[in-house]
Amino acid sequence: MAEELVFYTNPMSRGRIARWMLEEVGAPYRTQLLEYGTTMKAPEYLAINPMGKVPAIRHGETVVTEAGAICAYLADAFPAAGLAPPLGDAARGPYFRWMFYAAGPVEAAVFNKMLGVEVPKERERSMGYGSFDHVMKVLHIAVSEGEYVAGDRFTAADVYFGSQIGWGLQFGALDKDPAFEPYWQRISTRPAAVRAREIDDALMAAPAQG
Repeated sequence: MAEELVFYTNPMSRGRIARWMLEEVGAPYRTQLLEYGTTMKAPEYLAINPMGKVPAIRHGETVVTEAGAICAYLADAFPAAGLAPPLGDAARGPYFRWMFYAAGPVEAAVFNKMLGVEVPKERERSMGYGSFDHVMKVLHIAVSEGEYVAGDRFTAADVYFGSQIGWGLQFGALDKDPAFEPYWQRISTRPAAVRAREIDDALMAAPAQG
């Protein structure tokens, strides 16, 4: 019997990234909706994620938190979906590179800018991302070298990395770049991406769950 896959989320969260990945994988899963400030901070969920944040998944006895880690885990746990380059494949390098670039430098640089945090020029070497402008230049390179960030086929790296691009375009957090929109259009129209958005949009429109 297959191990149960449980998805802890809120439709107004980074859980939307994990939902997309789950839809790409195609394995059956059960959604556990959580609310900010109540069930997300309840002891039952803090035993899953002591941060009291979503998303998280429980696959059998394995618990994974953090959207990027969930994407990477699911790609390896369900290899038939073909969402991670196999060991020995040269694409595995850029696959991990861009997955973690999005989780580290991109997220830090974008949110610092949104919060008005200015890194003094003389302290850029101390920051993991250097400067916002530098991050944008590297993002341009990542989406300009091919159809997808890890080579010629779609992978879990595109789910996570691409979600950062899509979010930045939606909320104006990224500078305008001619390479961003075509890349986001390519990946966001995938059937699994569309299904995931429809599911979460419907949940947002539904009455709040306690």
